[in-house]
Amino acid sequence: MDSSYKSLLQRVRTSLGESNEKSKVTRLELPMPEVQWIGNKTILRNFMEYPRTLRRDPDKVLVFLAKEMATAASLDGDRAIFIGRRDKQSFIVLLNRYMRELVLCPVCESPDSHLEKMNRLQFLVCEACGARSAVRKA
Repeated sequence: MDSSYKSLLQRVRTSLGESNEKSKVTRLELPMPEVQWIGNKTILRNFMEYPRTLRRDPDKVLVFLAKEMATAASLDGDRAIFIGRRDKQSFIVLLNRYMRELVLCPVCESPDSHLEKMNRLQFLVCEACGARSAVRKA
């Protein structure tokens, strides 16, 4: 590459500041999962924080996690019990996927959304930009 091009590019970068991707601030942060094992069961002690944070039905979140882990799960107060030993990282990955697929708007990436069912299809309706996007069954 030409050195004048590199200097121009560097000048443009400094005048614009940081990239939008790097400076984007997410206002929706998921808490770290508190995982405890008792025998062959995994207990997610802070399960109810996730539906509250994501503004979703706790049963739907539990069904999503159980399906993705291919195991049985049940609610016990504020905690969820899963059959089998699962580590903290698997919960982090699955909860981030749930947030990406069923909470964040694909158009404006706002977490202000809700799920709406029409006929047999489910849509993610953004309250910020008004976009309506089809999503897979939760």
